[in-house]
Amino acid sequence: MTSRLLVKVTCAADAPERANQAFTVAAAGCAVGAQVSLWLTGDAAWWAVPGKGPDLALEHARPVEDLLAVVLDHGTVTVCSQCAERRRITAEDLRPGVRIAGAASFVEEALDDRVQALVY
Repeated sequence: MTSRLLVKVTCAADAPERANQAFTVAAAGCAVGAQVSLWLTGDAAWWAVPGKGPDLALEHARPVEDLLAVVLDHGTVTVCSQCAERRRITAEDLRPGVRIAGAASFVEEALDDRVQALVY
């Protein structure tokens, strides 16, 4: 059975190291073969829109764009519906492969006994 990893990132430029760590862990999960689900909430929702995510410019860290590409290729990426709504982000704005879903979907994923959930 494949390991399942649920990563929720709740920050962006306001906490650059924490935000980058979330993407790093999600991409690392993909690299080791885990089934990864990455959720973008708060200002992290902007990474779902091409060219809108902040450049964290962290020394010794892979850029979020590179890490996000790994997750998009090997996992799933979801934007919180309320977060998207508050930022006027619509499905048409999203990168290919990103979806919008609500809290009930997140809770359903998180409560699965086979899932390790991490929130950053």
